[in-house]
Parts: sequence; C-alpha cells; structure tokens
Amino acid sequence: MSMDVELDGLFRHNTTYDYDDNYEYKDDFEPRDSNTVLIPLLYSVELVIGLLGNGLLLAVLAQKRRSWSISDTFVIHLCVADILLLATLPFWAAQATQRCGWCFSGFLCKICGAVFNINFYCGILLLGCICLDRYLSIVHAIQLYSRNKPWLVHISCLLVWILSLVLTIPDWSFVIATKESEKTLCVHKYPQSATDWQLVSRLLHHMVGFLMPTAALIVCCTCVLPRLQSSIKGIQKQRSNVVILLLVAVFFLCWMPYNITLIVDTIRSSSKEPNDGNPEGSLKTALMVTSGLGCAHACLRPLLYLGLCVNFRKRTLAMLKRATVESEISLWELGVGEEVPPDQSHEGKEMEQMTSLDQMPSTQCA
Repeated sequence: MSMDVELDGLFRHNTTYDYDDNYEYKDDFEPRDSNTVLIPLLYSVELVIGLLGNGLLLAVLAQKRRSWSISDTFVIHLCVADILLLATLPFWAAQATQRCGWCFSGFLCKICGAVFNINFYCGILLLGCICLDRYLSIVHAIQLYSRNKPWLVHISCLLVWILSLVLTIPDWSFVIATKESEKTLCVHKYPQSATDWQLVSRLLHHMVGFLMPTAALIVCCTCVLPRLQSSIKGIQKQRSNVVILLLVAVFFLCWMPYNITLIVDTIRSSSKEPNDGNPEGSLKTALMVTSGLGCAHACLRPLLYLGLCVNFRKRTLAMLKRATVESEISLWELGVGEEVPPDQSHEGKEMEQMTSLDQMPSTQCA
C-alpha cells in the first residue's frame, strides 16, 4: 500500500487573492472628523454653564416676583429665550456625534431649527428695546417705559416674540431632516421651485436680524455716551449703560462670525446654480462652528450679570445663604424704566446755575 502524498497540485496553485476587490474591512475605531469632537464639547460646556446661570437668574427672579421692575421683565424674557436655545443643544450635539446623523423625528428637526433663529431675533430685538429706552431717556428726556405704564413693556415683549415667530416661518417650512452623504442631517433645504424663498429668508436674517439693529445700536450708543460724559450725574448713569453696552457687545461678538459666514454662503448660493441651500466643504464646517459660537451668548449673559451687577451678586449670595432680602433696588442696573428728572441734562444744569447767579444779591461785591 502506497503512502506517498502528492503535493504538486497544492504548490502549483500559486494564484493570489485580491482582498481589496472582494472584501471591505470596516474599522470600528476609524479616526473621526475633528468636528465630531469639537462641536459636542462646545455644546456640552454651553449647556452646563447656561442651565446653571439661567437657572440662577430664574431663582432670583422668582424670589423677587412681588416687586418685579421693568428691567426684570426684559431679563426674564431674555432668560426664557436662552433656555429654549439651550434645550436644543443636545440634539445638535447628537447629530454631530452619531453615525446616523439626525436620528430624531422630522418635526423635532423643524422645532430645533426654528428655536435657533427665534433666540437670535428675540435677543437682538429685546436688546434694541432696552437701548431705545436709554436713548430716549438720556438724549430726549422721554420716558418710554415707566412703572406708570407697565402694560407697555409687556406689549413690547409680546410683539418681539410675535415678530420673531413670523421671521422664522421659512424655518418651519424648509428645515427638514434629509439624507446627505450616507447621513441624515437636519438642514435648510430649498427645492428648485422655491429658490426665491431662500433669498428672502437670508435677506430678512441679514437685514432685520443683523445689519439694521447693528446700525441702530451704534447710533444710539454714539448719541448716549457724549451726553453721559457731559452730565453732572453721568458717572451714576454710565454704570447702567456700561452693562447694556457689554451685553450688546457680547451678543454681537458671539453672532458676528456666524452672520459673516452666512453672508458669504448667501453670495455663493446666488452666484451659481442652486444647491438646495446646503454649503459644501469648508463653508459647511464654518457654519457648524460659528453657529456653536453664536449659542455661547446664552451662557455668557448670566456671567456678565454676576460680574457687573453688584446688587444681583448680593442677592444671589443672600439666597444661597438662605437669608431674606426685602430690597426693591434694581438688580441688573440697566436703568430701564427709571424716572429721569428734566433737569438732569447738562444744558438744564447750566441754565439753572445761570438763573441762580442772576438772583444772587450783589452785597458780596461791596
């Protein structure tokens, strides 16, 4: 019986097998884009700081609810708008981290997209109301908001919310969850038959939400600051206006990169064939990062109050120590609704001094 083994056939078959063409190896630990780390980290920090800060604001306002001032009304509306924005940050962070992208419902996508712009419009319009009151009060001695007309401030805030909702109608219509590059993303998507809506929506955002308020606030500030410097009691008024100016400055510093990037995208979209409103490449990345920076104002505003407003800081410490504070002084030092006597202006003081000099007896010259 023969025990020989023929290996000729085994060694003769020396053809190679191409694994690249027939087998795809998917590494579960493949390197990810830096945005999947940067965006969630940014949103997480903003969410924690923002909820803590705005929660503290609401707690202080709730403790002071029996003696709310006009400044308190504006602050609570800004606080509510910021909390609504902060509530959407976990969904945007999840979209950046998950492989499926937007894994939630389409209706939730529309809500998150609308809330993003509602917060932007509410923030700039409410700050505009505060600056307008300061401008009329200091420059023209006209009291727009006062304790005698509390209904006016509520109507102003209601109109701000209504206008913000109207301006976000395109977001309710054209923000959808759509599949792009094997991922579902919550983005603005305009069909070819609605390209005019894209241009109208962008123009409203740039004009009503950024350029016009910026010009108005610059005019108000340039008119108010010289009057404060020439006023005898200008130092006391300057403190409230410094708080307002810093609030406005932080708002614009946070939102300006996003608006500039959006203007570039608008020019790019209008100068070539429509691309459903979805930027590509580096521009898309810039929009993601700058929108995250824009949301940072929601957590920076409470920090500004703590750093600049002495009365708010004292009331916060008293609340944490469970001490009762029965003071009706302004917590925010915004000066909104405070009565301004007509003789506070520089010209009024000069006329008063001239009148008093004319009425002085001349015996001192003897």
